[in-house]
Amino acid sequence: MHSAVVRGGWKRFLRPVAGLNRRVVIPLFYFIIHMGSKELIKKKVVELAKEAVETAGVELDDVELLGQTGKMIVRVTIDSEGGVGIKECERVSRQLEALLDVEDPIPGSYTLEVTTPGLDRPLRSLRDFERFKGRLARVVTSERIDKQTFFVGRIKSVEGDRIVLELDNREVEIPYNIVSKARLEIEF
Repeated sequence: MHSAVVRGGWKRFLRPVAGLNRRVVIPLFYFIIHMGSKELIKKKVVELAKEAVETAGVELDDVELLGQTGKMIVRVTIDSEGGVGIKECERVSRQLEALLDVEDPIPGSYTLEVTTPGLDRPLRSLRDFERFKGRLARVVTSERIDKQTFFVGRIKSVEGDRIVLELDNREVEIPYNIVSKARLEIEF
């Protein structure tokens, strides 16, 4: 028995199908399109999400694909300089849902979540640090600075590719390329 057959330029696989005693020929494109990698799906979802947020007048912060094909959670995080409310989330959700229904990049069922970054939002770029100057942040680095890799302080400034944090009694310059995680701290 052959494991793969090439006919007419299409590569096909013989696979057992549950409940049947015979093998069924399934085209290779089935695996590419229907069992597609998360990277390809995410790329298409990001493209559609950018279109949806542009229409709603907000910014795309992040897109996450959680779970597996057929039971996937698509989490889209949006933001805006003036903040985002439930109406903006609803608008983006409806717009993106329509685009996803038309384009159908996600095989099987999925749950769409449109959310905001929250009060303890992650800081993912130098632009985020610049935007939240004066706010309290938690920064974890991949390399030690003054014998530590964990810092909590106020974002004083961004100088080139360095972040300046104001700690209790000193300032620390952190090269952005060694920041492994950063987020705002909730202040009460």
